[in-house]
Amino acid sequence: MKIFFDTEFTGLHKDTTLISIGCIDEDGKTFYAELTDYNPRQCNEWIQDNVIAHLVSKGRTDSYRAFGNTEGNFSILGDKGFVAEKLAEWLSKYEDVQFVSDVCHYDMVLLIDLFGGAFDLPKGVSPVCHDINQDIARHCGMTDQEAFDASREGFIHPAIEGDKHNALYDAKVIRELYYMMNGSE
Repeated sequence: MKIFFDTEFTGLHKDTTLISIGCIDEDGKTFYAELTDYNPRQCNEWIQDNVIAHLVSKGRTDSYRAFGNTEGNFSILGDKGFVAEKLAEWLSKYEDVQFVSDVCHYDMVLLIDLFGGAFDLPKGVSPVCHDINQDIARHCGMTDQEAFDASREGFIHPAIEGDKHNALYDAKVIRELYYMMNGSE
């Protein structure tokens, strides 16, 4: 099962902390989590305006709770351990998982870190991520840098509803791009 995912985090630096993670599988089932224990001191004005402003919890850090759990779709708020536990539970229904993301270097490291390390990933989850940026470069005949600079929403018609830099919205965009670049579902 391909799981398309995105993360939002406190900055492009070594000690960044995870703010949210969004996942969508090939069948359209979703997992979305916002973390309560990210380091807010690492959030610059851009992160505040473009990430924190699009959180469902609006940055609340006071409790563990489910925003919803309907028909295999999970939305939760909690600390890193709670999110890892719930993500492992969501992933447990799949025998073989291949993650797909966009310029996935930070995303995959943060996802793996949720579980402690690559050898601690749930059974059947590959520690290797497929990077959609390379698909875009190949499909569009451009360099990796040109693909990196290209607007993802510019490729997708019709547009996907949601807010850019919300991890679940971005995961849905990644899913659509993957199918555009690699063939339909």
